[in-house]
Amino acid sequence: MNARRRLLAALLALLALPRRVLAQPSVNPAPGIDARTLSTPQGTLQAILKGTEMRRGRVRLELPAIGENGHSVPMTVRVDSPMSEADYVRRIDLVSEKNPVALMATFFLGPHMSRAEVESRVRLNGTQRVTALAQLSDGSFWFDAAEIVVNESACLDGG
Repeated sequence: MNARRRLLAALLALLALPRRVLAQPSVNPAPGIDARTLSTPQGTLQAILKGTEMRRGRVRLELPAIGENGHSVPMTVRVDSPMSEADYVRRIDLVSEKNPVALMATFFLGPHMSRAEVESRVRLNGTQRVTALAQLSDGSFWFDAAEIVVNESACLDGG
């Protein structure tokens, strides 16, 4: 009986997590993106956008101005969206200027989430510009970019 109570308590605790925590990054390229194009930021953005224009605004990328250690840099992306059935964020892509693989992560969201917000930690290979690109349900792309000075680089093994 005691084990059942512990299991029930664990399940209830999982259900109580904020929905933003449940967005998971993709470790493989998103559908339709050729892995070979992910080595440059320009190629990565072209593969994601497929000719669509990206506009600045609606996305806020927060990174510290200085990262002492590039192995674990805190990052938050927020997108201005009502997250309703008619108007929501489909995905958020993080693109690095200097990492061996430019596409650092893809987060898939949807109208089931209460807000369009992702918090994580990223690895950065030195001082660079990071871009957060959000695709909305209407197919439009919005972005923000941030510069960060990294004192101790990560990703030195070439991938």
